Amino acid sequence: MNPQRTAPVFSVSNLAASLKYYQEVLGFSHDFSFGSYAGVKLGEIGIHLTETAERPVGKSTAYVFCDELDGYCSDIKGKGAMLRYEPKDWPYGMREFMVTDLDGNQLAFGCEIKKA
Repeated sequence: MNPQRTAPVFSVSNLAASLKYYQEVLGFSHDFSFGSYAGVKLGEIGIHLTETAERPVGKSTAYVFCDELDGYCSDIKGKGAMLRYEPKDWPYGMREFMVTDLDGNQLAFGCEIKKA
């Protein structure tokens, strides 16, 4: 077996509103919809969104590894993204920022700090 990708599942209270936020604010593209379940993509990563009573809404987190994040953060911030914290360098060698969706699900974006 050679795992290739993962798609965390975020429970949301309003699927249509969440799809709009992920697409118009965070820059994801719509991948698929099936009833109260849908997927969005950004590059090679996927997030699945579900409007269900089976899971608590807004309690999920995903970490997205990327090669650069400051430009993306600036872009989505200008579109109204809800940042938990701005890009900053951490002592464990990563530069990160975190954004939340409409329900409080968290997406952290991180890249390795380039060493001089």
